[in-house]
Parts: sequence; C-alpha cells; structure tokens
Amino acid sequence: MVCQECGKRPATLHFTKIVNGEKTEFHFCETCAREKGELIPGASNGFSIHSLLSGLLDLDPAGKGQVSGSKAPEMLRCEECGMTYSQFSKLGRFGCSSCYKYFSDRLDPLFKRVHGNTAHVGKIPRRSGGRIQMKRQIDELKKELQYRIVQEEFEAAAEIRDRIRELERGMAQG
Repeated sequence: MVCQECGKRPATLHFTKIVNGEKTEFHFCETCAREKGELIPGASNGFSIHSLLSGLLDLDPAGKGQVSGSKAPEMLRCEECGMTYSQFSKLGRFGCSSCYKYFSDRLDPLFKRVHGNTAHVGKIPRRSGGRIQMKRQIDELKKELQYRIVQEEFEAAAEIRDRIRELERGMAQG
C-alpha cells in the first residue's frame, strides 16, 4: 500500500479514527506522518502507554489526574503498600496483592471495558477447576429453576431445587 499523502513511499503507519461512530482510515509513510504531526509509535512524540491507560482508567489524558466519579485518585490508597490509584494508572501495575481489594470499586468497570465481562468465562483446568465447574452448574440450574417457576412447572422446579441443594452441600463439604 502506498502513502495516501505523497503517493510515493510505502505506507507503514495505518491509523483508524472513529469520530461520532464514523470510521476513517489513514495510511501514511513515516515522513508524511511526521509532517502531519501524527503520533508515531516509538518516536519521541509517539504513542504513550500512559495515554492508553488513562483512557481505560477514566483519567484525564492530559495526565491531570481527574477521575470520573466521586473520589479523586490521590485519595484512593492501598493501606498495605501505600500505592495510590494515580500511581497505578501511571505504572499500569499494582504494588501488592492488596491493591486489588483497595481499588476494587474502580477495577470492575475497567475489566468490563477491557475484557467485556467481569467474570471469567473461559476454559477451566480439569484438575483444579472442579469447584468452579460446580459453581457454574449451580448457577445454570438456578436459571433453569427460575424458568420452570415462571412456566409454573413446579414438579420440575422441585427436582431442580433438590439438585441445587445437593450440589451446594457437596461444595460445603469439599
């Protein structure tokens, strides 16, 4: 693909901009991109991981530390390691395992935005996933139970209820 600006050099940078739901693609060579002032990954004026994280974490991309919501990031602090939410947003990693607990209110929306869900729905290892599989089975049975109740199929609902109780007892014992 040739640069759409100069028409001479090969396009090595490909940008997609979406504004108000309208998608526009740009294909530039490095020279034309620099002249146009586009961000070039790895260059001194280039793409910043902080900018990406700031967007995901609802921080002001200018780095002023403003967060949507009631509590400013400076006020959110892990009591174990002392890391603030602002520091986490700049580093992109936590200081200790307790940070998950102290920043949990802000993590669920982040995980949902990044992964599309807050609960793991992928494969489960056979050796260590028995408890998780049992929990999933109970959740599915509870959905089925609600459906049977709405359909007024009370005998089937009672059987499902008993199966749920049996599985829950098995989880409590094991």
